[in-house]
Amino acid sequence: MNIPSLPMQCIGLMSGTSVDGLDVCCATFDFRDGRWSFHIDCARGYDYPAPLKKALGQEVQKMSALDFITFHSAYGTFLGERVNDFMAEFRVHPDLIASHGSTVFHEPKKKVMYQIGDGAAIAAVTKIPTVSDFRRLDIMLGGQGAPLVPIGDNLLFGEYDYCLNIGGFSNISFRQGDKRIAFDISPVNYVINRFCRAIGLEMDRDGEIAARGQVNAALLERLNALDYYAKPWPKSLGREWVEGNVFPLLDAAGLSLEDTLRTYYEHCAQQLAKVTEPGKSLLVTGGGAYNKFLIERMRALSGCRIVIPEPAIIEFKEALIFAFLGVLYMMDQPSCLKSVTGAERDNIGGMLFKI
Repeated sequence: MNIPSLPMQCIGLMSGTSVDGLDVCCATFDFRDGRWSFHIDCARGYDYPAPLKKALGQEVQKMSALDFITFHSAYGTFLGERVNDFMAEFRVHPDLIASHGSTVFHEPKKKVMYQIGDGAAIAAVTKIPTVSDFRRLDIMLGGQGAPLVPIGDNLLFGEYDYCLNIGGFSNISFRQGDKRIAFDISPVNYVINRFCRAIGLEMDRDGEIAARGQVNAALLERLNALDYYAKPWPKSLGREWVEGNVFPLLDAAGLSLEDTLRTYYEHCAQQLAKVTEPGKSLLVTGGGAYNKFLIERMRALSGCRIVIPEPAIIEFKEALIFAFLGVLYMMDQPSCLKSVTGAERDNIGGMLFKI
């Protein structure tokens, strides 16, 4: 492959497990004096139309094979159209697009994963080279295929002791000796939003519902006893695990919404405290960084110096890093680290589609 020159401008696309919408971030990357640098040129989020949100969140896993692959292409076309809207609005024409897609299946032990959102459709609609499907090779090499953000944490945000992202799941990365360690800590917004949607809300804004509740010690103990938390890393979570393990516990407890969420917040904060050291710096990004009550509990239990960055980093760090993964792909450099995923080797994940 011909290695392109730097600096390089790339659009990163990110859709999280909580299916809140699509994040689009256009950034320029350069490498000088042995260090990577970036500049966010423009970014914005797009809400999903209600039928698409329902399909991604509730229907896609149950589709027939033909309907599934048809939706995969249609969703890729939707992503490409949003990129075209974005480029027109901000008057940019990047060198590359890098798309995370939306995770539908994630069962690494079975070597099963699927990121829906056809990269070929994105490239066809935008006429811009597109890299997608970043996880598959790592899974075939025995890895978790996740998390993928830690390479960006290491090379773009290495001044922090820990990098924590709170989205559908919370995931953390940090250096241990000469290796980058990373793993999913616990489900967060994927659980919280499910209960909020039952009463017609999209989220627990600022943690106001949970703050009115009381911790139920018995439920908290059952949550903390789930087998995932005792496993060593590398490890990762998917919606299948949540639906089979977490939701049944919460539903069976029969608590009020306030007490359910208050207990679950405490669970999330306790799991973070188990894997961090007091006094260390902790960069927090993702939608959960805006949840004041959740951050308050995490600060109190972990003892970390929590850093909440500027809104562009909070909201678009994952899309930014997926843009960076696209650049690494084009530079023929690994984006999946075996120390993070457990694969047999570092690898360059992704598939390139170009016109």
